[in-house]
Amino acid sequence: MTARKKATPKTGDNNLAKKIRDLRSKLGLTQEQFAAKVGVTFSTVNRWESGKSKPSPLALKMIEKLARRVQGSK
Repeated sequence: MTARKKATPKTGDNNLAKKIRDLRSKLGLTQEQFAAKVGVTFSTVNRWESGKSKPSPLALKMIEKLARRVQGSK
């Protein structure tokens, strides 16, 4: 039996994961609260932030909307 290698996220995916984590942090939200605003489960947000998956196009639109709110409040 061969051991499975863990999938390591690509650099671009890591960058997206960090951006999502940073945005959530700037908003002062938990993963659960952020998930509710985006319309997904908290485990989905956790997978995004760990680089295990990427947001769908619809989720990305919601994330971008939240990001614009943060930028507009500066």
